[in-house]
Amino acid sequence: MSMREAAERADEILDRTFDAIKPAVHWTHGQNTEGSCDVSRRRAVMTIVSPQRRGSFIGVVERHWKREGLRQIGVNRNTKSPATFFQTPDKFNVRLLVGGNGQMFFSVATPCVEESSVASPKSVTLGPNYAGGPIPHPDIKSNFWSDTTPIPS
Repeated sequence: MSMREAAERADEILDRTFDAIKPAVHWTHGQNTEGSCDVSRRRAVMTIVSPQRRGSFIGVVERHWKREGLRQIGVNRNTKSPATFFQTPDKFNVRLLVGGNGQMFFSVATPCVEESSVASPKSVTLGPNYAGGPIPHPDIKSNFWSDTTPIPS
C-alpha cells in the first residue's frame, strides 16, 4: 500500500464514522500530516456536544467502530479530556478525543507504508472548512447533541 492509498483509506474510515453519527454533526478537516512512511488525517467537530451528551456521542462512535471490526486498544477516562483509541485489522490507529470546550477531535494514523505523494482529502466538510488555519471552538447548535438533558437509558 502506498502513502496515497493509506491516506484514502484513512479518509474512508473517517467518512464512514461520520456517516454513522446520527443526527449528523458539522465538521472540518484538521491538520493532516505526512511522515517518512505514514500519514495522519484529522477532523474536528464544529457542532456543540453538551457535557450531558458527550458519553452518548462517544458510545455511538465506539459501537460503530466495533461493528466495523476495529479493536479497542485504549481509553483515557480523564473527565476533562476523555479519549478512546481503536485499531483496524490492517493496523490503522483511530482516535476520538474530547478537547477544549468539549470539542470532539478525530484522527486516523496509518501504519508505515510505501513512500509516495499524498493528495489532500476529497471529503467535503459539513459546514465551513478551516483546514490550513486555526480551528475555532464548536459553534453550531444541534437540537440533539447540544441539548443539556441526558439521554434517558
